[in-house]
Amino acid sequence: MQITGGEMVTSRPPCGRHAGVVKRLRRQLEGMALPDGLDVYEVSSIALPEDPDDYVTPDLIVLPMEREDDDDWLASPEDTAFAVEVVSPSEKSRGIRDKADWYAVARVPLLLVIDPRNGTWALHSRPDNGAYQDVLLGKFGEAVPLPEPFGADVGTGDFPVYGQAACPDPTGDQ
Repeated sequence: MQITGGEMVTSRPPCGRHAGVVKRLRRQLEGMALPDGLDVYEVSSIALPEDPDDYVTPDLIVLPMEREDDDDWLASPEDTAFAVEVVSPSEKSRGIRDKADWYAVARVPLLLVIDPRNGTWALHSRPDNGAYQDVLLGKFGEAVPLPEPFGADVGTGDFPVYGQAACPDPTGDQ
């Protein structure tokens, strides 16, 4: 569950291919030389500055290692170096745009949106005035060039694409 823009957003747990993308990306990030004091986390939520009732839980997030000793359930967006969202099969384009805008308002410096529905990715950077100023688009198979302080490429060639019956809703309510 997340609360973005005052609206509660619930979703079922991700399907296997969604989880596979997250696993592959996490392994790559953990294998690279991350900037000093930073590490990769899952299941960490961040709130808008000044509004802890408006928060998201990205699929992956790069935060200071001190996060491991923090009892607060919300990480500070100012501490977030990089966030990753993997698009679910049923997500709508507007929801994806709204979520990217949320991260820009929170001033998260880098947001990588990975879309296994069509095998594409978008790297958003330079948040300013509630929008990302730069968006680099690519397809699976093309490396994502992470700017400094990361200064490394992330490979996408082994990211799975959703099948035709991608993550069916067991209730039939998609």
